[in-house]
Amino acid sequence: MGRLDERVAIVTGAGRGVGRAHALALASEGAAVIVNDLGGTARGEGSDPTPAQEVVAEIEAAGGRAVANSADVSDWEASGEMVRHAIGTYGRLDVLVNNAGILRDRSIANMSEDEWDVVVAVHLKGHGATMHHACRYWREQSKAGEAVDAAIINTTSVSGILGQFGQTNYGAAKAGIAALTVIGQLEMERFGVRVNCIAPYARTRLTGMPGPTSDDFDALDPSNIAPFVAYLASPGCPMKGKVFFVHGGTIQLARPWNLAESINKDGRWEVDELFEAAAPLADIDVAPRMPA
Repeated sequence: MGRLDERVAIVTGAGRGVGRAHALALASEGAAVIVNDLGGTARGEGSDPTPAQEVVAEIEAAGGRAVANSADVSDWEASGEMVRHAIGTYGRLDVLVNNAGILRDRSIANMSEDEWDVVVAVHLKGHGATMHHACRYWREQSKAGEAVDAAIINTTSVSGILGQFGQTNYGAAKAGIAALTVIGQLEMERFGVRVNCIAPYARTRLTGMPGPTSDDFDALDPSNIAPFVAYLASPGCPMKGKVFFVHGGTIQLARPWNLAESINKDGRWEVDELFEAAAPLADIDVAPRMPA
C-alpha cells in the first residue's frame, strides 16, 4: 500500500530533472500521474513529446499508471484541457505539482521584452493557470458535498526568495509564486485544498551544476526532492501555506517577508526630518542568506 493509492496527480515539467523525479516518486506511492511536459529547450524553445513519453514508460514498467500530456502551461486554456485530461482519464484529480520552468538569464538593463515575458509566462502564469482550473474543479466538488483532500505543490527557487544576480525575470516570477502559494492557501482552505511551495536546490539542466564526484551521498541528486513532494501530496499532511527550501537531506522552512524595525512619529513626516530619523534603518542588515 502506498501513501497515494487511488490519488490522481498532475506533474508539470515532468519529462526531466526534478519533475521527472516527482512523477516517479508519486507513481511509486500509488498515484496515477499525468506526466506533463512540452518538451522544449531550457530556454523554452521548440517541443518534443519524447521526454514525457519516456517517463510514462518508466512508470508503467514499474507497474504504475501514467499518461503523457504536452500542454503548454503558459496557455490558460491548454492548462484547463490538461486538468480535464486528468479527470477524463482517471475520473478525478487530487494533486497538482507545478514544476515546469525555463530560463532566459540577463540583467534587467540588458533584458529584452520577450525575455521578460516568456519567463514570467511559463513560471508565474503557468502556475496561476493550472491552479485556476484545478481549484475550480475542487471548489465545485466541495460545493456539491464531496469530501475534498487536495494538494497543490508549487515551485519557487532560491532566486525568488533570496535573490540571484542576472535573474530578474526568473526571480520576480518565482517570488510571485511564493506569494501565490500563501494567498492560494487563504482562498482554497475552506474547499479542502492545501497549497504549499518548495524551493529545490538540485542538479538539473537549468542549474547546470556538476555531477557527483564520489560514491558518497549526492546532495544535488534531483531525486532527493521528491520524497518531500510525495509527503506534501499525501492525504492528511498538516502543511498549509508554507514555503520550504529543499536540498539533499535538508528541509528548511522559509519565513515570508516580516515587518521589522521602525521609526514612528505622531503625525506626517517631513522629508528633511527623515534624513536624520530614518538613517539608522539603513545600517540594519536585511540581506537574505543562502542556507548553509
